[in-house]
Amino acid sequence: MRKLRPKRRIPTMEETVEDPPTSAVLLDHCHFSQVIFNSVEKFYVPGGDVTCYYTLTQHFIPRRKDWIGIFRVGWKTTREYYTFMWVTLPIDLNSESTKQQEVHFKAYYLPKDDEYYQFCYVDQDGVVRGASIPFQFRPENEEDILVVTTQGEVEEIEQHNSELCKENQELKDSCAILQKQNSDMQAELQKKQEELETLKSVNKKLEQKVKEQKDSWETELLRLKEQNQKIASENGKMGVRVDQLQREQQMKLKQTVEELKQKEATATKKQQELTDQNFDLSKRLSENKIMCSVLQREKERMERENDLLKRENSRLMSYMGLDSLPYQIPTSDQGGAGQNPGLVYGNPYSGIQESSAPSLLPLKKCPTCKSDITDDIFDHTLEQQHIQTLYLNCPICDKSFSAKEKQIFEDHVFCHTF
Repeated sequence: MRKLRPKRRIPTMEETVEDPPTSAVLLDHCHFSQVIFNSVEKFYVPGGDVTCYYTLTQHFIPRRKDWIGIFRVGWKTTREYYTFMWVTLPIDLNSESTKQQEVHFKAYYLPKDDEYYQFCYVDQDGVVRGASIPFQFRPENEEDILVVTTQGEVEEIEQHNSELCKENQELKDSCAILQKQNSDMQAELQKKQEELETLKSVNKKLEQKVKEQKDSWETELLRLKEQNQKIASENGKMGVRVDQLQREQQMKLKQTVEELKQKEATATKKQQELTDQNFDLSKRLSENKIMCSVLQREKERMERENDLLKRENSRLMSYMGLDSLPYQIPTSDQGGAGQNPGLVYGNPYSGIQESSAPSLLPLKKCPTCKSDITDDIFDHTLEQQHIQTLYLNCPICDKSFSAKEKQIFEDHVFCHTF
């Protein structure tokens, strides 16, 4: 039987300062061929430093947080590392010497058991980019340790080696595929680089155009600011002028209102006088109309009486047999004026009729309104007063309006107030 030493993991100095980037994702063999480990011994003597040699493939680019860890065989995620060392970034990635790299593990941090371990290159995303063959930490001659290897263990080792060979072939196939993918990606990257250069050129032209447009806008903005200041100054002057004109206009309006008030008072007084005269004339006209009506009725009564007397006179003449006498019209110098010529002895009622019948006053037509006015009151003064009642005169411009156009007259006078 194999004598097993106690297994324990010693924390490294790097871990105490900063843990490396790891991933909880299960093992993925497709990336293992990007970093190849060289000159890996089957076993390393405990108590000595270990140098790990590795080669970067053509299309792999190392980064600042990449690291190389020592993992116990059978690990599943990159979190199961035993110890690790940060890689050193090469100065020139294109030189051939840069491809060969190495890191040194101090003996103090190395495992002390005889389990199988392997080197793994892990990038800063926690993805394994390369893995070495298994190795052990044991002395060359272990005289004090009796190693008994059973057939089962041999078969297990052989099976493990077979699996490793198969895995190695898969890694080679994956490497070929990855190299082709990498070549395609390089071509695509070159295309993208050309497109980027084109975009940079276009962007530079756009930046120049934007700068020119910005300068133009700044110039226009400065011009607009100057114009705005000029307009503000002119607005201030105009405001002062408008205030002055308003005050002058208010004084003129006030003066005009005073004049209109005076003219209105004069017009009101004149209108009152005309109203009084019109009232007197209307009163006298009413009285005359009443008198005319009385005289008209008296005239009609006298005419009816005259008709009765004529019929009575005819009856008496017929009775006296005088109806066949020739009809004579007496003259005024015969003394029979006012008597019926058919009566021998005269009309006994003629004196009464002539004395009692009142003389009708002659009437005269108004030349403007065609109304009847008695001749005794139709003198020149009353005619003027009567005509003035038929018109409305503007107290400001003396324009005449018909009394029927009272609303037009009031609107005309109101317009003088503006």
